[in-house]
Amino acid sequence: MNKVFIEELFKAHQECPNCSSPEEISNVFIELLGILFPDHSKVSFNSVKEFEHYLAEFKVKMVELLTRTADSYVRENAEPIVTSFFNELPSIRTKLNQDAEATYEGDPAAKNIREIIRTYPGFYAIAAYRIAHSLHQLKVTGVPRVITEYAHSRAGIDIHPAAKIGNHFCIDHGTGIVIGETCVIGNYVKMYQGVTLGALSVNKEDALKKRHPTIEDQVVLYAGATILGGETNIGHDSVIGGNVWITQSVPAYSKIYYQSRMIGEDGFENTDLLTFKNRQ
Repeated sequence: MNKVFIEELFKAHQECPNCSSPEEISNVFIELLGILFPDHSKVSFNSVKEFEHYLAEFKVKMVELLTRTADSYVRENAEPIVTSFFNELPSIRTKLNQDAEATYEGDPAAKNIREIIRTYPGFYAIAAYRIAHSLHQLKVTGVPRVITEYAHSRAGIDIHPAAKIGNHFCIDHGTGIVIGETCVIGNYVKMYQGVTLGALSVNKEDALKKRHPTIEDQVVLYAGATILGGETNIGHDSVIGGNVWITQSVPAYSKIYYQSRMIGEDGFENTDLLTFKNRQ
């Protein structure tokens, strides 16, 4: 390597000499998940006092992590941010328990809640999202995205930490799901693998606009459904079938799916016919 390039790299390192690495941030998430759910914990405790001491040490670790971010606001307010985040942990755990219950109720293969918490990639991705979203709400930058991208690498489920997701959220299987930054998802929504809640436009000038759809309460989105656009609204109690492509709103109690038709002895032909039914 020539000297100019080495000096360029050194200058880049000096701009963030002690920044928290993605691995450090991911490890903090893993440890936090173990605090909230013992099935993910690598340590055990003999008393409440011992557990309280562990929590105090972990809180210090989080403060130290935030004091090494690139964002000056986060560095200067690391301690109050972490205090506020710890105050949110009971709510986060309650929501995650509701998500696990929704998955248990919605998946006939699930044997018990513990199996879901311990093994389901959908629960893992939702847990990362709820933790990251709480930090995002506290104006922490960078760290939330590292957490959700780590879960993305583990579970194959991409949820932006800024998305707004209601209670009792169920992801079944989940591989290939994408939930964009400005998505709004209501309560009791169930989603299968390969669903994309994306944007119609990828222009940079639209960055501050609502680019992703709204999914109202008690909607089911089957495998491979693609729903695009910030003005696209899926009405409550609707069912969106597999491989459907939607770029406009549908009313409540809708059922939308593609049909195939028989064409004699040659078998089925996919007609790409979008069928709409009002279920009310």
